Amino acid sequence: MQKMNVESFNLDHRTVAAPYVRIADRKQLPGGDTLVKYDVRFTQPNQDHLDMAAVHSIEHLTAEHMRNHTDALIDFSPMGCQTGFYALMLGVETSEFEDLLARTFQDILDATEVPAANEVQCGWGANHSLSAAQDAVRGFLAQRAAWDEVTR
Repeated sequence: MQKMNVESFNLDHRTVAAPYVRIADRKQLPGGDTLVKYDVRFTQPNQDHLDMAAVHSIEHLTAEHMRNHTDALIDFSPMGCQTGFYALMLGVETSEFEDLLARTFQDILDATEVPAANEVQCGWGANHSLSAAQDAVRGFLAQRAAWDEVTR
Protein backbone atom coordinates (compact mmCIF):
# COMPACT_ATOMS: atom_id res chain seq x y z
CA MET A 1 0.00 0.00 0.00
CA GLN A 2 1.03 3.56 -0.67
CA LYS A 3 2.06 5.51 2.47
CA MET A 4 -0.73 7.90 3.45
CA ASN A 5 -0.51 11.25 5.24
CA VAL A 6 -2.93 10.14 7.98
CA GLU A 7 -1.22 7.82 10.46
CA SER A 8 -4.28 5.63 11.07
CA PHE A 9 -4.67 5.03 7.33
CA ASN A 10 -1.28 3.29 7.46
CA LEU A 11 -2.39 1.01 10.31
CA ASP A 12 -3.51 -2.43 9.18
CA HIS A 13 -6.86 -2.53 10.93
CA ARG A 14 -7.08 -6.30 10.31
CA THR A 15 -4.17 -7.00 12.67
CA VAL A 16 -5.16 -4.92 15.70
CA ALA A 17 -6.84 -6.46 18.72
CA ALA A 18 -9.23 -4.09 20.46
CA PRO A 19 -9.57 -2.87 23.10
CA TYR A 20 -6.23 -1.12 23.29
CA VAL A 21 -4.47 2.18 23.92
CA ARG A 22 -1.59 3.18 21.67
CA ILE A 23 0.37 6.27 20.76
CA ALA A 24 -0.72 7.22 17.26
CA ASP A 25 1.46 10.31 16.91
CA ARG A 26 3.90 12.49 18.78
CA LYS A 27 4.87 16.04 17.83
CA GLN A 28 7.34 18.47 19.31
CA LEU A 29 5.70 21.88 19.45
CA PRO A 30 7.65 25.09 18.73
CA GLY A 31 7.68 26.04 22.43
CA GLY A 32 9.28 22.71 23.38
CA ASP A 33 6.16 20.90 24.60
CA THR A 34 5.29 17.44 23.33
CA LEU A 35 1.84 16.71 21.94
CA VAL A 36 0.91 13.02 22.20
CA LYS A 37 -2.05 11.60 20.26
CA TYR A 38 -3.57 8.42 21.67
CA ASP A 39 -5.71 5.90 19.82
CA VAL A 40 -8.22 4.64 22.41
CA ARG A 41 -9.83 1.72 20.57
CA PHE A 42 -12.98 0.24 22.09
CA THR A 43 -14.15 -2.22 19.43
CA GLN A 44 -12.57 -4.43 16.82
CA PRO A 45 -12.39 -2.52 13.52
CA ASN A 46 -14.66 -3.79 10.76
CA GLN A 47 -16.33 -6.23 13.14
CA ASP A 48 -18.12 -4.04 15.65
CA HIS A 49 -18.71 -0.39 16.47
CA LEU A 50 -20.14 1.78 19.22
CA ASP A 51 -23.67 3.14 18.90
CA MET A 52 -23.55 6.85 18.06
CA ALA A 53 -25.41 7.88 21.22
CA ALA A 54 -22.78 6.00 23.28
CA VAL A 55 -19.95 7.64 21.32
CA HIS A 56 -21.46 11.08 21.81
CA SER A 57 -21.96 10.54 25.54
CA ILE A 58 -18.47 9.07 26.11
CA GLU A 59 -17.06 12.11 24.31
CA HIS A 60 -18.96 14.56 26.55
CA LEU A 61 -18.29 12.64 29.74
CA THR A 62 -14.58 12.12 29.09
CA ALA A 63 -13.97 15.68 27.88
CA GLU A 64 -15.56 17.01 31.06
CA HIS A 65 -14.38 14.50 33.67
CA MET A 66 -10.78 13.98 32.52
CA ARG A 67 -10.19 17.69 33.02
CA ASN A 68 -10.93 17.13 36.72
CA HIS A 69 -7.77 14.98 36.83
CA THR A 70 -5.38 16.85 34.52
CA ASP A 71 -4.74 20.11 32.70
CA ALA A 72 -2.88 18.19 29.98
CA LEU A 73 -5.97 17.12 27.97
CA ILE A 74 -6.16 19.12 24.75
CA ASP A 75 -8.98 17.18 23.07
CA PHE A 76 -10.92 13.92 23.24
CA SER A 77 -12.65 13.19 19.93
CA PRO A 78 -14.53 10.26 18.42
CA MET A 79 -13.31 8.34 15.41
CA GLY A 80 -15.66 8.55 12.46
CA CYS A 81 -15.71 4.74 12.25
CA GLN A 82 -17.24 4.65 15.74
CA THR A 83 -14.65 2.16 17.04
CA GLY A 84 -12.89 4.50 19.47
CA PHE A 85 -11.49 7.92 20.23
CA TYR A 86 -8.41 10.07 19.84
CA ALA A 87 -7.02 11.85 22.88
CA LEU A 88 -4.57 14.70 22.43
CA MET A 89 -2.42 15.14 25.53
CA LEU A 90 0.29 17.60 26.39
CA GLY A 91 3.38 15.65 27.51
CA VAL A 92 1.55 12.69 29.05
CA GLU A 93 3.19 9.31 28.53
CA THR A 94 1.32 6.02 28.22
CA SER A 95 1.28 4.76 31.81
CA GLU A 96 0.10 8.12 33.14
CA PHE A 97 -2.48 8.40 30.35
CA GLU A 98 -3.85 4.94 31.07
CA ASP A 99 -4.23 5.85 34.76
CA LEU A 100 -6.01 9.09 33.82
CA LEU A 101 -8.27 7.16 31.46
CA ALA A 102 -9.13 4.58 34.12
CA ARG A 103 -9.94 7.26 36.70
CA THR A 104 -12.03 9.17 34.18
CA PHE A 105 -13.89 6.06 33.10
CA GLN A 106 -14.64 5.26 36.73
CA ASP A 107 -16.13 8.75 36.93
CA ILE A 108 -18.32 7.83 33.96
CA LEU A 109 -19.51 4.69 35.72
CA ASP A 110 -20.40 6.84 38.74
CA ALA A 111 -22.12 9.56 36.67
CA THR A 112 -25.84 10.21 36.92
CA GLU A 113 -26.08 12.38 33.80
CA VAL A 114 -24.21 13.32 30.65
CA PRO A 115 -22.81 16.84 30.96
CA ALA A 116 -24.09 19.42 28.48
CA ALA A 117 -26.57 16.97 26.92
CA ASN A 118 -29.08 19.65 26.02
CA GLU A 119 -29.92 21.84 23.06
CA VAL A 120 -28.28 24.92 24.58
CA GLN A 121 -24.83 23.35 25.07
CA CYS A 122 -24.77 20.64 22.39
CA GLY A 123 -25.45 20.47 18.67
CA TRP A 124 -27.56 17.32 19.03
CA GLY A 125 -28.48 17.29 22.69
CA ALA A 126 -31.08 14.55 22.33
CA ASN A 127 -28.54 12.07 20.93
CA HIS A 128 -27.07 10.74 24.17
CA SER A 129 -27.24 7.58 26.23
CA LEU A 130 -25.62 7.45 29.64
CA SER A 131 -26.39 3.75 30.03
CA ALA A 132 -24.86 2.86 26.64
CA ALA A 133 -21.77 4.93 27.47
CA GLN A 134 -21.45 3.23 30.84
CA ASP A 135 -21.82 -0.23 29.29
CA ALA A 136 -19.08 0.51 26.74
CA VAL A 137 -16.75 2.00 29.35
CA ARG A 138 -17.38 -0.91 31.74
CA GLY A 139 -16.35 -3.37 29.02
CA PHE A 140 -13.28 -1.30 28.14
CA LEU A 141 -12.17 -1.07 31.77
CA ALA A 142 -12.65 -4.81 32.26
CA GLN A 143 -9.97 -5.38 29.61
CA ARG A 144 -7.37 -3.00 31.10
CA ALA A 145 -4.76 -5.74 31.36
CA ALA A 146 -4.81 -5.99 27.54
CA TRP A 147 -4.70 -2.25 26.71
CA ASP A 148 -1.01 -2.42 25.75
CA GLU A 149 -1.51 -5.33 23.31
CA VAL A 150 -2.27 -3.55 20.06
CA THR A 151 -1.81 -6.36 17.55
CA ARG A 152 -2.58 -10.06 17.58
